[in-house]
Amino acid sequence: MAIYSLLDRLAIPYLRIDHPPVFTCEEASRLLPDLPAAKTKNLFLRDPKSERLFLVVSPEESRVDLKALAARLGVKRLSFGSPERLEAVLGLTPGSVTLLAMVRDSEHAVELVVDERIWQAEQVQCHPLVNTATLLIRLDDVRRLLTHLGREACVMALPIVAAD
Repeated sequence: MAIYSLLDRLAIPYLRIDHPPVFTCEEASRLLPDLPAAKTKNLFLRDPKSERLFLVVSPEESRVDLKALAARLGVKRLSFGSPERLEAVLGLTPGSVTLLAMVRDSEHAVELVVDERIWQAEQVQCHPLVNTATLLIRLDDVRRLLTHLGREACVMALPIVAAD
């Protein structure tokens, strides 16, 4: 798969754990051992008015306040991108959305937004563009990959929905 060749070409080490397909964070938590890396939740979002697209990476346990996030991003409203749009723009299926998807965004159509808690972690867990494996990869190496792709992350404290 091309993602592995790119990581190898950039001398980015990773630990790969294969597992049955997962579609939710809960499924991944059940199937994966406790790993020394930040667990992420990845949201593919769009602003229906401007058609701006966003890949939002938050800590797994967080519920992002989409209304507050829209205001911070300067858009009217955020909604989830459809599976068809996800496939067309990033070549991914639901359950496979990942920080590494930026390698497939050759048109720079998707803005990457990362929670500062994830950005400050030493390592992160992410799918290698499919939901049948998880990679452990150092954040310094993710930053190097993004630089190679000519991409930057918008890093912020994501607004979180208060627990009931």
